[in-house]
Amino acid sequence: MVEGRYSDWVTVTSGVPQGSVLGPILFNIFINDLVEGLHSKISIFADDTKLCKVINTEEDSFLLQRDLDRLEAWAKKWQMRFNTDKCKVMQITRTY
Repeated sequence: MVEGRYSDWVTVTSGVPQGSVLGPILFNIFINDLVEGLHSKISIFADDTKLCKVINTEEDSFLLQRDLDRLEAWAKKWQMRFNTDKCKVMQITRTY
């Protein structure tokens, strides 16, 4: 109710309204299994996901790729998508 007036009832077929208290809780439950089976460090904040791994050997790079493949498979299974336009790679090294 705002200024003594109510909005009309509308049938909601899917989703959770933005700004709701329940929305973030439901989203966290929905993505709860995202990290299962990953060998890389993963950081999740709201709808932002970061995957980190130190690469010292060729095996490390294969494990990172496998984790990326698992994230892709998870997203496909749950009909989610990662915004590839926002994906970045950061490499930190001591060599030039």
